[in-house]
Amino acid sequence: MDLQLNNKLFVVLGASSGFGKSIADKLITENANVIAVARRIDLLKSGAEGSNGKFEPMLADVTSPDFPDNLIKVINGRPLHGIVINAGGPPAGSFLETSPSMWEDAFYKVLHWKVCLLQRLVYQFIDAKYGRIVMIESVSVKQPVSQLVLSNSLRAAVAGMARTLADEVAAHGVTVNILAPGYHDTDAMKRLYVKRAELLQIDVETARTRFTNETGTGKLGNPDHFADLAVWLLSPSSEFVTGQVISVAGNLVKGIMG
Repeated sequence: MDLQLNNKLFVVLGASSGFGKSIADKLITENANVIAVARRIDLLKSGAEGSNGKFEPMLADVTSPDFPDNLIKVINGRPLHGIVINAGGPPAGSFLETSPSMWEDAFYKVLHWKVCLLQRLVYQFIDAKYGRIVMIESVSVKQPVSQLVLSNSLRAAVAGMARTLADEVAAHGVTVNILAPGYHDTDAMKRLYVKRAELLQIDVETARTRFTNETGTGKLGNPDHFADLAVWLLSPSSEFVTGQVISVAGNLVKGIMG
């Protein structure tokens, strides 16, 4: 299937590992151009090998106040066709384990920087009458995850913001969608294994097995398969899909609107 991404330009955040890397790699196979953003320049440079210049590394902390301006400079007036907004989540913990400062920090790391970034980029999409915004959040948007009170709360705020934005830009050919991954085989899951192991006083491998069983499929998700869906949402073919929160979580989400 030709996704019509040849030579189109995309920004992928968190592109050095996990979902971000899988999405960036998939875009390259579709002959797209990728500005790959992450804090690990060594991993970014390794991703650029063999890409024939289509993988453009950018070292940055996406939560920094300077990031939107710096990204605009790297784009340098080139037509931008889409962005994948993706970054790590707040620390695991229950409500009783959190402090007011942790909530404030989570606000900035989960919601605030995304608002600032989109306010800078969305007008470029509006002016072009085309744009694809894909946000990688968490299954906690659909169904709260135990010991993740900060993520459960702040990612719901991101979903509210994204849905409102989708309504405001739909007539301009711009789509805004959220992918809500469940338990995938990525490094980000390791902190959840450790937290559950500590809580239940079990070993980390047993905790991993329990997370796997909760998917209802007998396995963790494959980030490369997740990337296939993300890249389709970045393509022209997804023009009639916007304002959606799409679970990619096996059988973890139990609601009928999952």
